[in-house]
Amino acid sequence: TAIMLLAQRQQAMRGVPCARSSSIGLRCATAPARPLLAMRNRPVHRATRADQVTDTDSDVLLISEVSKAVDSLLKTTVEANTEQGRAPTEPMQTPLRSRVQASIGRVSKGLLERDTEVRLLLLAALCREHLLLLGPPGTAKSELSRRLNGLVGGKYFERLLTRFSVPEELFGPLSMRGLENDEYVRQIDGYLPTAEVAFIDEIFKANSAILNALLTLLNERLFDNGSARLEAPLLTLVGASNELPESEELDALYDRFLLRRHVSRVTNANVHQLARLASGRGMTLDAEDEAKKAAAAAGEGLSLQDFKDSAKAAYEAVDVPDAVIDLLVELRNWLQDKCEPPVTVSDRRLMKAVQLLQVVAYGDGRTEVNEYDCLLLEHVFGNRTDDAMKVRSRVLELISSDPGAQQTELVLLGTFGRAARLITAASEGKDTSELAGAAAE
Repeated sequence: TAIMLLAQRQQAMRGVPCARSSSIGLRCATAPARPLLAMRNRPVHRATRADQVTDTDSDVLLISEVSKAVDSLLKTTVEANTEQGRAPTEPMQTPLRSRVQASIGRVSKGLLERDTEVRLLLLAALCREHLLLLGPPGTAKSELSRRLNGLVGGKYFERLLTRFSVPEELFGPLSMRGLENDEYVRQIDGYLPTAEVAFIDEIFKANSAILNALLTLLNERLFDNGSARLEAPLLTLVGASNELPESEELDALYDRFLLRRHVSRVTNANVHQLARLASGRGMTLDAEDEAKKAAAAAGEGLSLQDFKDSAKAAYEAVDVPDAVIDLLVELRNWLQDKCEPPVTVSDRRLMKAVQLLQVVAYGDGRTEVNEYDCLLLEHVFGNRTDDAMKVRSRVLELISSDPGAQQTELVLLGTFGRAARLITAASEGKDTSELAGAAAE
């Protein structure tokens, strides 16, 4: 790009005639239709300031006009590259991608302003990670998890915790027959250790007796039942809360949720449509027919096997380029060192974030993660609700910064600075050897 711009600048200097100007600036004398830098054996012309030009100085070129030509060309090039970069590339339409799109439509049907939550829910299940929904009551948090279970078709567990909840509510009652045989085991059938999809409301009201077993179950998918350590088939757990955890003992539980999303009430603009949905007349007949046709065209949704196998397949099939790794490292350093207050990103969360981006690309039919996938990190990094906007803004800054454009700008500034020094030296009668060398070049 720099070579092209310099060539255009030479063409402008030898082919653009300049009229008299009353502005004060530097003008460079040059012969018409000849490149300035190609004059090997010609005498060095005297550089003249704009306010010193006489009527006989017809072959002069105002440097500001050359700069304008270069700036205009640079602007055109940047705009063309930007439009090319924004041009959408159609990903490969894989069977998994089709099922993901169909599942999004099925889960989000009849819900207003919950498209992001639905996508994050499916993503968490495909990654075999957990989703935390923060928000006031009555914002469809439990409804989302029930719809996911209807899609998966596995065992479902749901419970509301209070400060007085006991482990038996989550993990099952103690076996009386086991106690008779001096065994401390639980009847876990139908409880959290045997569920594929689970929803726990007010999860941060869990006490220390529940936390120890819950942390191991969420992270390692293991449950200690007496002297036996059992594997749990849990795909994802959706946690809900009206507020963030306050005590430090809950920080470990908070960190187990890779994806976090604040759920707000329906905005005033859609309250009317919400009331129409409640009355059973939210869609017209034409709209309902179109929805049925779209669902039929989309095909079947994700299966239980898709949720079990997608994460492992994504890790093997999707590559993470160095540009994405550099962006992640820069984002983490910025959050921990330059953000106020600092946002800590643990090593485990960073590694899981990379794996999550691989699943995103795999579900979209791609074999490589791109930088725009990193916009999802606003739901991964951050400890408070307002941290999401900080992460998103920083990711956009890192994506929009173009190292190639910066290098081109530095080349042009250096070239223009050298030309200004040469002209100034010639006008003041100083050593013109450097100018002669430039002419020889």
